[in-house]
Amino acid sequence: MKRLRNGISLIVFSAVVAGGYLTALPRLLAQEKISISGGAPQTLAARLVGTWKLEEASTPGSPSGVGTRLKLFTGTHWCVIQPDPKSGEIVFQHGGRYELDGDKMKTKTDFAGESTKTMIGSSGIFTIKVDGDTMTQADADGVPGR
Repeated sequence: MKRLRNGISLIVFSAVVAGGYLTALPRLLAQEKISISGGAPQTLAARLVGTWKLEEASTPGSPSGVGTRLKLFTGTHWCVIQPDPKSGEIVFQHGGRYELDGDKMKTKTDFAGESTKTMIGSSGIFTIKVDGDTMTQADADGVPGR
């Protein structure tokens, strides 16, 4: 279980699929370099690419998304999907485009399922950190993001 630091409200995801860097897009190379212990520097965008599973959240939703909610990143897009842990039916799904400026991620919701369709067109800014197999995300007030 990943722990929240200093009582700050964060969403914590762990890597489900690591090393999915098949999309060697030029925009990934243009991002700020971040050193990884024992390895060559990689961009934050490159380190995000793949699938992340929700490990901890101050407001995990109902039904809880802990252990079932997935967040997926390509070099340009994100998507969140959460199945009901009992029935397997989709509780919600939505996603869209993102851009990184250092550790700040600007998102725009371009598509959504029935339960979150009111989010289409909305945007947000989050602070993103990747440390090994852990990704954390919070808005400017430390409140968990989508």
